[in-house]
Amino acid sequence: MKTDILIVGSGCAGLYCALCLPSDKSITIITKSDLESSDSFLAQGGICVLRDEEDYQSFFEDTLKAGHYENDRQSVEIMIRSSRKTIDDLIGYGVEFARCSDGSLDYTREGAHAKPRILYHADITGREITSKLLARVKECDHITLLPHTTCLDIIEEQGECRGAVIAHADGSIETVSCAYTVLATGGVGGLYRHSTNFPHLTGDALAIALRHGVALQDADYVQIHPTTFYTKEAGERSFLISESVRGEGAKLYNKHMERFVDELLPRDRLTEAIHRQMEKDGSDFVWEDLRPIPQEELETHFPNIVAYCREHGYDVTRECIPVVPAQHYFMGGVKVDHESRTDMPRLFAIGETACNGVHGKNRLASNSLLESLVFAARAANAIKEENGSIGALPEVDLSVYRDREALAAAYRDLVWNEIQRRRIEHV
Repeated sequence: MKTDILIVGSGCAGLYCALCLPSDKSITIITKSDLESSDSFLAQGGICVLRDEEDYQSFFEDTLKAGHYENDRQSVEIMIRSSRKTIDDLIGYGVEFARCSDGSLDYTREGAHAKPRILYHADITGREITSKLLARVKECDHITLLPHTTCLDIIEEQGECRGAVIAHADGSIETVSCAYTVLATGGVGGLYRHSTNFPHLTGDALAIALRHGVALQDADYVQIHPTTFYTKEAGERSFLISESVRGEGAKLYNKHMERFVDELLPRDRLTEAIHRQMEKDGSDFVWEDLRPIPQEELETHFPNIVAYCREHGYDVTRECIPVVPAQHYFMGGVKVDHESRTDMPRLFAIGETACNGVHGKNRLASNSLLESLVFAARAANAIKEENGSIGALPEVDLSVYRDREALAAAYRDLVWNEIQRRRIEHV
């Protein structure tokens, strides 16, 4: 197969990157599962935006403070300064955000934000954004979508990425020759027992990078979301109770129904406080009380959370729900520059699988969708400027990829061991 640009992943980063690329280029998007099984579809809370120039320093400081000041400051500046154009693009693609009665955009607040600066669509903001981007991609004749297609490896020649080895839904394996490869494979939640991520997201891009000596950054920076719905069922994907509910007034209680923490702390500090309280209480969860939020607001802003809790036996308008921390987001990843280039020519990485330093050690709520989109567009612009051509592929022995299960297990081990190794180094 030949294509000008191969994008590995169909989340918001991969889709937006494709839309930002020239229409005279052939673009192929492959995705490991179906087109909607990306974590972008699961994002509940919203997407940050710079409201006005007076908000810049506050937004900048909130991002750095949440990231323990380990953030790449230039990346943070790029993200914030690009936010309004990104939102304008999304609205142009048909994305609908909540509006005030006068028609102006409505803003909500989440933990560790000094003020409301988050746009949202009920409690399914990720689905609203990603589904509209997907719909636009499907309208483009120059973009081919291949679901249930896995990237098994990249093809390297003389230190450059020349393409990839992919496996189709029917089990067949082939090579792809392309001018550029963009890794947008998502996070690492599939490596954890309790995670809000889809289980097939196991850090494939990181494993491939490690095999080829492509640099990673902060591989041990894994964020735990403080509030997911507690269930005794092992192996279930954890249902996230959005940070927005605490931004709108929800409270956290111990087993005696007493508040024990400031609910708007950054995620890592709140997670630590919840774990301490669970240990003190001898409990597997703490209680979250959504009743301080007016019922009408609950039904309009958080309808899916309300419905999910009701399906699992809890009426949030009358009682508290059990919540527990779970793995949620990956701040580390394949190391990239401010244009989303890796240190291998012709290879880019975007979205959660990439690390440009925006988030530092801990991600500020609702910066994920924004960061993914901003740097996906920058990757597209860099590819346009380089305007490379498809080259001939070297010989590839496809037999080494036949045992898919063994390869997947090896990749999982490779990524997990790297996360643990980096964690030990940082102790």
